Amino acid sequence: MASCGILAGKVAFVTGAGSGIGRATCRLLARDGAKVIAADRNLQAAQETANQLNGERATAAAVEVDVASLTSVQQAVAAALSIYKQAPSIVVNSAGITRDNYLLKMPERDYDDVYSVNLKGTFLVTQQLAKAMIEQQLQGGSIINLSSIVAKMNNVGQANYAATKAGVISLTEVASKELGKFGIRVNCILPGYIDTPMVAVVPDKIKEQVVQKCPLARLGKPEEIAEVIAFLASEKASYVTGAAIEVTGGLK
Repeated sequence: MASCGILAGKVAFVTGAGSGIGRATCRLLARDGAKVIAADRNLQAAQETANQLNGERATAAAVEVDVASLTSVQQAVAAALSIYKQAPSIVVNSAGITRDNYLLKMPERDYDDVYSVNLKGTFLVTQQLAKAMIEQQLQGGSIINLSSIVAKMNNVGQANYAATKAGVISLTEVASKELGKFGIRVNCILPGYIDTPMVAVVPDKIKEQVVQKCPLARLGKPEEIAEVIAFLASEKASYVTGAAIEVTGGLK
């Protein structure tokens, strides 16, 4: 992993980096030359991601972050600045959780937890890292948020998850309008059903139904989302902002 890639000289901050799409994203951004900060609530998992990259001659570090906490996000941003002496100009909001239940049975706590990580967390990380980019007058900033095709499919039992992921799309559009004058692009991706730890707990019967409805007739791979993230992070996507890109194998 030489540092001569299209993202050479850039620092990337990736939440949810301990597994799944977040880990795959760290790997591909490092492949393209970025210095990577793997951020996760599970510090050990983030360190495993960073160690994998460092073993491949990339440059990576791990930080602990609870995206639902402003204090924790601020501490993680400060740690990132101290590690690489420059603000991350690539931000990937990949941290996300589910707490599925029927609306009539859903505990308030389960709604609040999903909102706090998926939507509030995306807001806090975007806000704090955009401030850092602007303070350092960085050019070519790119923020990529992870929504979900569930924001449009609105699955039964996912009132909390679907609402937060729809909110991520709106947040992305607002942020793109407000941050464009600073040269910061903001986009979001709507993954379909991807073969990650989050989807692993979905009952096989449901996964089989999804595959039957999917024109490509399979689950996606984390790397297939990460490739689109790597594109959006690069200057190849220099005129793409405020977009919501579906990466679903055709699932609608």
